[in-house]
Amino acid sequence: MCDMNDGHEHGAAACTCETDTASEHGHQHGGKEHHHAHAGDSHAGAAMITADYGVQGMTCSHCVSSVTEELSQLAGVRGVSVDLVAGGISRVTVNSETSLDDEQVAAAIDEAGYDLADLPR
Repeated sequence: MCDMNDGHEHGAAACTCETDTASEHGHQHGGKEHHHAHAGDSHAGAAMITADYGVQGMTCSHCVSSVTEELSQLAGVRGVSVDLVAGGISRVTVNSETSLDDEQVAAAIDEAGYDLADLPR
């Protein structure tokens, strides 16, 4: 059974990555990992940005579906995948056309009934 709590606290920092190279970069901000694909990468068309978030409290496939559905509704999101760690911190990977606002991501995860958490290193 899923546990939905109100009054969640979220602590993710904004990513302000800038580069003039045509390569993929990965780094971490506030428990969230970013992987940026820049112009000239092997992807056809627009470059995709991948960001990993830690989500606390998911225990089942229904939890995964709820988080996936809420995040998929954010503008620019093209894919969501979840590495479920039942009762622990699950890794949620979001592929988007543009950088996502951390407050919007936190709100979507909160709407699904879960909390952002720092990813284990």
